[in-house]
Amino acid sequence: MQKPVVSGGAVVSRVLLVGQAPGDKEPVMGRPFAWTAGRKLFRWFQEHTGVDEATFRSRVYMAAVCRCFPGKKATGGDRVPDRSEIENCSGWLAAEMKLLQPHLVIPVGKLAIAQFIPCVKLDTIIGSAFSAEYAGHRFDLVPLPHPSGASPWPHQEPGRVLLPRALRLIANHPAWKTSVVRGL
Repeated sequence: MQKPVVSGGAVVSRVLLVGQAPGDKEPVMGRPFAWTAGRKLFRWFQEHTGVDEATFRSRVYMAAVCRCFPGKKATGGDRVPDRSEIENCSGWLAAEMKLLQPHLVIPVGKLAIAQFIPCVKLDTIIGSAFSAEYAGHRFDLVPLPHPSGASPWPHQEPGRVLLPRALRLIANHPAWKTSVVRGL
């Protein structure tokens, strides 16, 4: 893992977005989802919930499974954090969960989703809401696929149908309406 730690900043919210790990641009930009995956993620939220990036960043607490860039694979692309790296960073997410006590958690990508519920295939997870527990706190969970340009899943069936369904679930959640749309 390569420092610095990337953080979404101090935002008091009942909505928590959990990404996988920063890419190589996020440490330079100083914020999560700062590059192409972020542009796509915020476009999804703008198109399906009416919330723009600035509003999202100011009203949704953004965390990650791992807080530092894991480095590149020898074959190119970002390396997936291993179990020991995930375990090493897990205390941060547990502490944030206890402090914020979110009502809605939005994990983005399989690695993030797997921290809360089993995730074998996105087709069985995306587009549904779940009741989940983490660090002794219960909440609603609405998973999203990773917005990476390398993943064709959101652009083909069933992703084309399930992604908008998931975003509608988020937009209609009471925590989204009070924390994000109206602001706490």
